[in-house]
Amino acid sequence: MQPEDAYSGREGFQFIDVREYYEFDAGHIEGAAHIPLRHLPARLELLDRDRPVVVACQIGQRSDLAARFLRDNGFDAHNLEGGMTLWAGQGLPMLSGEGAEGQVVDGWAQTLEW
Repeated sequence: MQPEDAYSGREGFQFIDVREYYEFDAGHIEGAAHIPLRHLPARLELLDRDRPVVVACQIGQRSDLAARFLRDNGFDAHNLEGGMTLWAGQGLPMLSGEGAEGQVVDGWAQTLEW
């Protein structure tokens, strides 16, 4: 899902950010739940199966893995194309852990086995 589409439909989506803690604290989508990729399989009960999920990470690699995992587990899940890097590049709002304007910081690639 393209960032502008996710932003314009944000009232209907639940956002999940699968980056690491320091990445999320630097800048995230307002209202996004933070579930690092490696914790996602154990935290499915935190998600509403009746609402579409948009999954975010830095560039879209980890979120693509997470979205595929969620779809395999019965969720209507979408990858945020280009991740937070494209989101920020399009001037869409982000918050830091302190509630100020957020920024994107470098993360690291991960895998998810299921």
